[in-house]
Amino acid sequence: MTDRKIKIATTSLAGCFGCHMSFLDIDEKLVQLNERIEFNRSPLTDIKHCGPSDIGLIEGGVCNADNVHVLREFRVNCKVLIAVGACAINGGVPAMRNYFDLRECLEEVYLHGVGVTNPQIPDDTELPLLLDKVYPVQEVVHIDYFLPGCPPPADAFLQMLMPLLDGKAPQIVNEQLHYD
Repeated sequence: MTDRKIKIATTSLAGCFGCHMSFLDIDEKLVQLNERIEFNRSPLTDIKHCGPSDIGLIEGGVCNADNVHVLREFRVNCKVLIAVGACAINGGVPAMRNYFDLRECLEEVYLHGVGVTNPQIPDDTELPLLLDKVYPVQEVVHIDYFLPGCPPPADAFLQMLMPLLDGKAPQIVNEQLHYD
């Protein structure tokens, strides 16, 4: 074992941020984990771009051009990339819009929605371009491991990460997973 800390990067794409919250639920074990890891890009560090990392954790599906860019940046910079949660693995709740035409969704929300006072579909160039549907991350880049759940329980993160920190393949026990 080396004294070098393992670099971990995390991001949330189209999702609810519940997987990150579950990760934080490892509570005091996070302090022990912090002895072996260093966070790169993450909401915990507020680093905006993913630099070279050993492990990347991706939460959320891919719904816009910015999500594609971030996901590809993670794939280039992370030796191991893990899809975390139902949204990353199969699109989750955000993918419910896949059953409707994108134009119809935008019109319903911005033109015909209850309480709309200035009906117009946003077209600001600063807004990321929406994709035709929400995609699971593995449809955009290669994913090395999948951590299912909505969200995965805190202990499942440890079951995934600890073997990787030791250079081994992780084994997730089915009883550890839940889909609330």
